[in-house]
Amino acid sequence: MTNSLQEQVIALLRAALAKVAPQAADTPITLERPKQASHGDYASNIAMQLARVLKQPPRAIAQALVDAMPASDDVAAIEIAGAGFINFRLRNETKVRIVHDALEAGDLFGATKPGLGESVQVEFVSANPTGPLHVGHGRGAAYGACIANILAAAGYQVTREYYVNDAGRQMDILALSTWLRYLELGDEKVAFPANAYQGDYVRAMAEGLHVRHQRRFMRPAHDVEAASVRLLVHGARHVNADGEAVSDAEQTLDALIAAAKELLGGDYGIVHAFALEEQLADCRQDLEEFGVTFDRWFSEQSLYSSGQVEQAVAKLEAAGHTYVHDGALWFRSTAFGDEKDRVIRRENGVFTYFASDIAYHLEKFSRGLTRVIDVWGADHHGYVARVKGALRACGADAERLTVALVQFAVLYRGGEKISMSTRAGQFVTLRDLRREVGNDAARFFYVLRKSEQHLDFDLDLAKSQSLDNPVYYLQYAHARISSVLANWGGDGSALKDADLNLLQHEQEIGLTSLLTEYPEIVEAAARDLSPHMVAFYLRELCAGFHSYYNAVPFLVDDEPLKCARLALIAAVRQVLRNGLTLLGVSAPEKM
Repeated sequence: MTNSLQEQVIALLRAALAKVAPQAADTPITLERPKQASHGDYASNIAMQLARVLKQPPRAIAQALVDAMPASDDVAAIEIAGAGFINFRLRNETKVRIVHDALEAGDLFGATKPGLGESVQVEFVSANPTGPLHVGHGRGAAYGACIANILAAAGYQVTREYYVNDAGRQMDILALSTWLRYLELGDEKVAFPANAYQGDYVRAMAEGLHVRHQRRFMRPAHDVEAASVRLLVHGARHVNADGEAVSDAEQTLDALIAAAKELLGGDYGIVHAFALEEQLADCRQDLEEFGVTFDRWFSEQSLYSSGQVEQAVAKLEAAGHTYVHDGALWFRSTAFGDEKDRVIRRENGVFTYFASDIAYHLEKFSRGLTRVIDVWGADHHGYVARVKGALRACGADAERLTVALVQFAVLYRGGEKISMSTRAGQFVTLRDLRREVGNDAARFFYVLRKSEQHLDFDLDLAKSQSLDNPVYYLQYAHARISSVLANWGGDGSALKDADLNLLQHEQEIGLTSLLTEYPEIVEAAARDLSPHMVAFYLRELCAGFHSYYNAVPFLVDDEPLKCARLALIAAVRQVLRNGLTLLGVSAPEKM
């Protein structure tokens, strides 16, 4: 209903525009919700948009449009305000119909169809499987899951995907770290690099490796050290994808990795696969417990085994967008808006992460997706231009790719900031956060701010059972309505036949106005990839309900009025539940 009302108002404007300015009949028309209810239900700035084209004052254009507007049974008044805004005021009888619509549609209320027929892939989290997910990953997980839910509600065919970085150097570092801790269990102690993975989970994996394979992978410590020294001496000094020389500490780490591969031979693959499988299984379980699931887990290694990385690089070479410098192959990304050129194949013949990322995005585009959405950490901001540039260089439509950046989440406990370091193993895991504050608080707090804004996560507030806690505030409203309806004890289906025209109280009309906004919010949140809009809306709806609860009795003797008011709060409950579901938050009946 709400979308059709919007469309009806837009149709009124379009009809008037065809009469007043047929030469501008195709001008896009948008409606906004006035910030003050006294200004009506919808407002349009179409007159100001047309001022330059028609060379007339906006208010004169607005008056002409209003005079040419067809009549509508749903519109009570049309007014001109300010510099030329056209405000529409709907009839109360029209607005209260939303109660019936919400009760009739139930869990589907708010599901709109602007994306009907469009397929969208949302790739999110995609953390290297080198350790437990931490609270930073948690924000990307909550955000990605929410936008996928919202896009699905807005009519898109959504695929949720996790890109598994199972083919790069970070996995080699994890495999090496696990193996070195494994050697310690056999009293073969090799100096453990400070830039290897330090967490207790690495020791746990080493113990698991030892339990499963006993001493199969044991090698003398002096053989490991000798091999790493030899390989370091003879190894080439390489550069990263930005063309910067790799530090001595990182080259020492690479020499140890090479020593592990040499001494273990074919067994290195078993150690590598063990570490990958352990961490990937832990990641999958953690996310599923968080209510975050994926339709597809895409392996980076598959891009290499299928030859797609080589093909992507060959495509860039064939198009003349590469050159060789110091033995490395570079992509001329500055020609496509990047700040500097990037290495795609090092002088030792190893492809960079950037090369596989190009191949991955080309593979995505080959699926015929209408839109590809990547959710990245804000520290990858500079990566956007180079990936889009590479896609354009390969002849792909880079505009089909949208990158949503998610800022870090900073935890506070007792007013003190909690610091984290992944390599050093000093971080708060997503699992620990969930155990402390619960899934609901974690999911809601993560999307309570715009994704590109820093998020200060107050653990004490998230755990508090007070109305200052925003998720508790919403769930309490849902439980409160459930309690009223339980005390009534009547047949909820009968409320669909309530006489809604009896809803005349100022706060009742205010609540129905808020209910009409919900489908619009879902559509806007899908368009802007902004789940925080849903969170903000739900808080406003709850504030309206709590105020109504304190001002008006529901279980009155007047049976028709009682049913009308119960129908209204039942509709509020339905919208609360639907919105919370989009955000991955539960809606309890009791608290």
